[in-house]
Amino acid sequence: MTAERTDLGPLERLLAEQDEPQLDPQQFKQVFRRHPAGVAVVALRHAGRPVGFTATSVISVSAAPPLLAFSLASTSSSWPAVSAAPTLAVSFLADHQDDVSARFATSGLDRFAAGGWTPLPTGEPVIDGAVSWVRARVVQRTPVGDSYLVSLRALSAGGPADAEPGDGASPLVYHDRTYHRIGAHTAL
Repeated sequence: MTAERTDLGPLERLLAEQDEPQLDPQQFKQVFRRHPAGVAVVALRHAGRPVGFTATSVISVSAAPPLLAFSLASTSSSWPAVSAAPTLAVSFLADHQDDVSARFATSGLDRFAAGGWTPLPTGEPVIDGAVSWVRARVVQRTPVGDSYLVSLRALSAGGPADAEPGDGASPLVYHDRTYHRIGAHTAL
């Protein structure tokens, strides 16, 4: 799979057959700007070097089997590496890591040069201080629109060595183009 546009013929035909009004791209983006999302860094090794990017599209798909997914634009500079990767790591950022998120969302720089990451024994980079991370095997890359939905099987997970579940590590949240902190956890 390459960064070139995939034949969307069946999807485009289906959408044309439905022949109904739809949101334009700006309206669609506005809807999702109002939807808060957790922030993660997806990272892997490709051609002997680390590759990574910020993702707010990571979702839990299934607990049994343990599956998760994220989407990535086919035009992303990271797509060639993701298209070939057998495994990768997803680091769920902590509320103090907005600088890390911004760095991994910026094009044209070495996102790993500033440090703050550690390779797993299997090679995938994880972000130091993240709330948690998951090492996963890529099981499917599905073209959808101008992006790919990348499905993963969770192989292992971890977090800060001294953290216990419910230890107070808060996730970084992105909403309306701004980073937010959840603060104290309160169960409803």
